[in-house]
Amino acid sequence: MPTPYRVFRITAVAEAISWTGLLVGMYLKYIPETTEAGVWLFGRLHGALFVAYLVAVLWVARAERWSLLRTVAGLAASIPPLTTLLFERWVSRRRIREPEVDTAARARLRQ
Repeated sequence: MPTPYRVFRITAVAEAISWTGLLVGMYLKYIPETTEAGVWLFGRLHGALFVAYLVAVLWVARAERWSLLRTVAGLAASIPPLTTLLFERWVSRRRIREPEVDTAARARLRQ
């Protein structure tokens, strides 16, 4: 089962990528007026990933006992384009890391 922090990292990167795709799609739709396909596709994709990111922030905030300020900052990072990447990097540098458990020890724990 994936850890909350891993899900948070994946959704933060995916949300930023979908933002980029949506921005490119909006450019193609409004500046050269060539196609609306990018907005159609990335708009839906970004909407789903936006909600997934919000859920992931709340999940990891609860699991790792984030402060209210950090949680609100994580939620707010979903609004400006590509800010989820900056927030994810900021959190990863300040995160208390769990001790590494080798695979043999992990196998013994499951028995």
